[in-house]
Amino acid sequence: MKTFTKIGLPWACSLCAIFYLGLTLGHQTDQQQVSKVPRNPQKNESYEENHIVPKFEKNGKLDKSPSDKKTEQKAENELTDPELPPNLIRIMEGGDIIERMGAYLDALRAMDEGNVIEVVNAFEALPKGYGRHLEMKLLMRSWAAIDPEAALAYANKTLDPKSEKRFGISEVLAGWANLDPKSAIAWARSNHSGKNPGDNPLLVGVIRGIAEKSLGAADQIFRELPEGNARWQAATFLAQKYSDAGIDQAIEWANQFPEEDEKFRQSILGQIGGRLAYQDISATAQWVQSMKEDKAALTVMDNLLIHWANKDAGSAAKWVSELSDDNKRIHGMQQLTSRWSLTDPVATAEWLNTFPPSPKLDPVVKEFVNRISTRDPEGAAGWAMSIVDPGTKEKAVKKALAAWERVDPEKAKLWQQTNAPEIK
Repeated sequence: MKTFTKIGLPWACSLCAIFYLGLTLGHQTDQQQVSKVPRNPQKNESYEENHIVPKFEKNGKLDKSPSDKKTEQKAENELTDPELPPNLIRIMEGGDIIERMGAYLDALRAMDEGNVIEVVNAFEALPKGYGRHLEMKLLMRSWAAIDPEAALAYANKTLDPKSEKRFGISEVLAGWANLDPKSAIAWARSNHSGKNPGDNPLLVGVIRGIAEKSLGAADQIFRELPEGNARWQAATFLAQKYSDAGIDQAIEWANQFPEEDEKFRQSILGQIGGRLAYQDISATAQWVQSMKEDKAALTVMDNLLIHWANKDAGSAAKWVSELSDDNKRIHGMQQLTSRWSLTDPVATAEWLNTFPPSPKLDPVVKEFVNRISTRDPEGAAGWAMSIVDPGTKEKAVKKALAAWERVDPEKAKLWQQTNAPEIK
């Protein structure tokens, strides 16, 4: 009984408040059209005269007027009434998240300037922390359509700094930018307090919102960002969005990255290559072939082969073998060998046997030796002996012998004396 009083009763009251609010506000959705005109921060009119501004106490909670408190007390008295509706009793007893979310969504759909405080109260009735992350994002997005600056003030002062604040601010800015990008950009730039004015994380949320209507417009803002965390975050987001938009758009966008910033280009193109490989292996392979040989191209190839090797290693092997660029071909063979030898070392060995020993092939054979040494040390020692470069051969043989000595030291020693006496 004590457990119910401490834990069950507060949770039940939270559910009651949300469900009741959804029923009360839900029917207003079809009767009202909410005016969603965000404030222009460039104007000088009084903010309080045109917007709902929640007032905060020192503890970060909303400061309610006496009439609000009376209304809240009345609602609490009604919620403690034992004569509860059957649907509400079922929610309280079962904790049905679907019905809870349904009631909350009804409240959000009916949200307007006249009932913002009530909807916020319903949100605050939920248990704090990561468990209400979705509800928080929905509240921020809905509030952004009514009064984004009030929503940002609430997010900044009230949301949990560890689990909610950053996401909440980003969601408000995304919703605001979707409706009024100029005002959202102006606010983000004027409210950034970092040392580097250009490295502005607030603009990442703005880019997210603008991308919902125009990837090109979002990309234009992204291109103006200087080097920094905001640029990395925005690029990662846009890489996903362009990949979702289709192969052609993603490749066109990726090819615009300047070659001067090699690390940045390598990372973003690698992300795109990994995503595109799951959509269309053939198109991604053609893209790799058309790219100039650099670290970015090799990273795209790596991510392509990771997926391709799991799906059809034989086809991947044929494609890699026919690459005209020597560096791409050897790099691709090495990466494919690393993956394929883990699942089918016999097929990998048969494929490698189709190539004559050569210094260029040495890194590929060495990779194969490294992969099979623990499972087949004798076979690995034999492959190591086919390496042409003396230094590379010695390292590979020692690798195989070390693994062999752990399972059969006598046989390993005899093999060494017979086949590689010069290697100690």
